[in-house]
Amino acid sequence: MHRVLKITDDIFYAGVNDRDTVLFENIWPLTKGVSYNSYLIRDEKNVLIDTVKISKVEQFVEKIREVLGGKSLDYLVINHMEPDHSGSISSIIHAFPGVKIIGNKKTREFLKALYGLSDNFVEIKDGEELSLGKHKLKFYITPMVHWPETMMTYEVTEKILFSGDAFGGFGSLDGGIFDDEVDIDYYENEIRRYYSNIVGKFGPMVQKALKKLSEVEIKIIASTHGPIWRSNPQRIIESYDRWSRYEVEEGVVIAYGSMYGNTEKMADFIAKVLAKEGVKNIRVMNSSQVHESFIINEIWRFKGVIFGTSTYNNGIFPPMENLIINLAHKGIKNRIFGVFGTYGWSGGGVKGIVDYIQRNKWELACEPVEVQFSPDEEDFERLREFAKKFVKRLRQI
Repeated sequence: MHRVLKITDDIFYAGVNDRDTVLFENIWPLTKGVSYNSYLIRDEKNVLIDTVKISKVEQFVEKIREVLGGKSLDYLVINHMEPDHSGSISSIIHAFPGVKIIGNKKTREFLKALYGLSDNFVEIKDGEELSLGKHKLKFYITPMVHWPETMMTYEVTEKILFSGDAFGGFGSLDGGIFDDEVDIDYYENEIRRYYSNIVGKFGPMVQKALKKLSEVEIKIIASTHGPIWRSNPQRIIESYDRWSRYEVEEGVVIAYGSMYGNTEKMADFIAKVLAKEGVKNIRVMNSSQVHESFIINEIWRFKGVIFGTSTYNNGIFPPMENLIINLAHKGIKNRIFGVFGTYGWSGGGVKGIVDYIQRNKWELACEPVEVQFSPDEEDFERLREFAKKFVKRLRQI
């Protein structure tokens, strides 16, 4: 089996890389690609865990056939019904007639609604087990991590958690598939960006899932995206615990939208004052150039957020407004924020951001600064005081 990688003697990696798709969920940029991870257990009963996006189905089926060597596929376990993991289900049923599909009550509903499939479905309940021969599976239903039907499959014999989208990340697997085979620091930022963009809103449900799994001995975590954690699975568990509790590092993200450079001048000046006040982690990000996916990732990491906007049609500059709307979807907590900006003949941009962000119950750390057209020396002094007050509050909480 020259193309199929082993996880253990009887468990195989059947996943594929996708370096063609530009936007994940047609929203989030895939600058480093993505993997769709699927797993095959070879035993008295052979089991496939999750499938892949339909665009990669040909090489996927070839891998499965290679591992099975002419034997039947007995079960297909569906941990998650999102089409990047369920898109090849119909093809698997066609390639391996009679395969039984395993999922929970919601899985059955979604399978019917998405693909019109209902035959050979085996409904399982939380904590139920399935013997394969040498191996045994136990199913944990983990709703809203990040869809209502999501669940995880635990291989009892070798203590492998097939975790669905949980503990996954963006980035194709280039060569190695395990955390000890790749530069895991290279993947870490993409793993956090995946969490903050895709899973982040459901932090309380992630905490419930972590609590449910807290007594389970886990030697390997095999998610549906990103590296397989066999050397240090605790690292990704601790990261998920920290992110889902909205823990932060000291630092400030300055996200701004500037039409002709005046708001950008203010952003750069604030950043310099922050640095003089001893803030080292500063991210200045232009919303017209940087996709909100990357800005949200940094906001998830740091405690302070400062928004800058020019006024556009009496409101927020549109790229900034897109960011603000997306932030509202994420349910990020425990942040402080400040706002600055410019206007021409009438204001509205700064007020729009304050009104919108306060719905998230973030704390407004200091009074906003808004100037007409371009900042003068007096305005820069106001910005200096603004930045100093922001740092003072940043360090008080």
